[in-house]
Amino acid sequence: MPGIRSRLPDTGTTIFTVMSQLAAETGAVNLGQGFPDFDIPDALAELLARAVRDGKNQYAPMSGLPVLREAIAAKTEVLYGRRVDPAAEITVTSGATEAIFNAILAAVQPGDEAIVLDPSYDSYEPGIVMAGGRCVHVALRDADFSVDWEAVRAAVTPRTRLIIVNSPHNPSGAVWSADDVAQLAELAEAHDLLVISDEVYEHIVFDGRRHESALCHEALAARTFVVSSFGKTYHCTGWKVGYCIAPAPLTAEFRKVHQYNTFATNTPAQWAFAGMLRDHPAHHAQLGAFYESKRDRFRAQLEQTRLRPYAVGGSYFQLVDYSAISDLSDREFANWLCMTHGVASIPLSPFYASPPEGQRIVRLCFAKHEATLDAAIARLEKV
Repeated sequence: MPGIRSRLPDTGTTIFTVMSQLAAETGAVNLGQGFPDFDIPDALAELLARAVRDGKNQYAPMSGLPVLREAIAAKTEVLYGRRVDPAAEITVTSGATEAIFNAILAAVQPGDEAIVLDPSYDSYEPGIVMAGGRCVHVALRDADFSVDWEAVRAAVTPRTRLIIVNSPHNPSGAVWSADDVAQLAELAEAHDLLVISDEVYEHIVFDGRRHESALCHEALAARTFVVSSFGKTYHCTGWKVGYCIAPAPLTAEFRKVHQYNTFATNTPAQWAFAGMLRDHPAHHAQLGAFYESKRDRFRAQLEQTRLRPYAVGGSYFQLVDYSAISDLSDREFANWLCMTHGVASIPLSPFYASPPEGQRIVRLCFAKHEATLDAAIARLEKV
C-alpha cells in the first residue's frame, strides 16, 4: 500500500477529542470541551422546523442566503456602527473554524509568516502550515493573558503577512481593551499586515464592558477578516454555522477558498438564524448577562475548592490554577482529575508552542446546566 507524506507531521488528535473521549469512557462530568449541555432557544427550534417543513432543504447560495447576510449587516451596524455590504462583504460558512481556515489560505502565501498569540486556539497553526507559511508564536503575559505589544512588534519581520487575534479569548477569557485594538491597528498599518479577528464570543462579555470589535476601528476593519459564530451565540455548536465579514477585495479571495471547501452551508439553519436576528434580537443582547450569572455562581463554588480561579472577562471558560493540589504537568493532572475524581478539563499546554515552565493551569467550561456544575463542584471539593 503506498504511503502518504503528511501535511501536518507534528499534529495529532486534538486535546478536545482526547478529553471528551476520556470523559465518556470514565463517566466524568465533562467541563472540558466547550459546548453547552442545555437546549437551544425554543424560537430557534421552531424556525428550523418551519424551514425544513417549507422545503428549504437544498443548496443555499455559495456566499449565504441574502436574507441572512442582510440580517447580519443590520446587526453589525447596530452593535459596531459599521454598515457593511451584505452582497460583497459577508460570507456564511460551515462554522467559524472553516472561516478561519479560509481566511488563512486566502491571506498566506508559501514563505509568509503569521503571528499568533499563545495560548492560542489549536486550529490556527495547522491552517498556516497547510498554506505553506510559518507560524510565529508570541506569548501573552502569564499573569492576566494580556498582550505584550512590545513582544508582538519585535516578532514582525519583512516576511510577516498576517496576525491572528482573539477576543474574548479562548482559553483564558481575557477581553481586549480599546487600546489593544488601537495598537493592533497601528501595527498592522505600519507593516501592511492582514488580520484575522476571531470574535466568536463577541456577545459573551462581562462586568459592563463592551466587545471591542475590529469592525469598530476604520483603518483596522479595512484589512481584517472578522470571524463570528452562530453556534456560540445560540447554544448550537453542532450546527456548525458561522460567518466572516471582510472588505470586498478580501472577501473575493476568501470566497475563492470557501467555494471549493464547503461551497455552501446548511440551508434550513441559515433561514432559522435569519429569523432569530430579525425577530429575537434580545437573545444575543442578553447573552452576556446570562453567562455572567453562570460565571459568578461557578466562581463562588470554586472558591470552596483548592483550585484558584483566574479572572474571566468574557467567553464561557474558567481557568483554574491547581498548584495547591499537585505538581503534575497539566496533561497528567487533567487525566488524573478525570480518571480519579470524575471531572474532565482541558490542559492549557496544548494551546502553546512553548508552555511556560511550571505553569499549572487547566480550563473548565461553565456553559452548563446548574446541575452539571453542581455535580462537578461536589467532586472537585473532594480533591
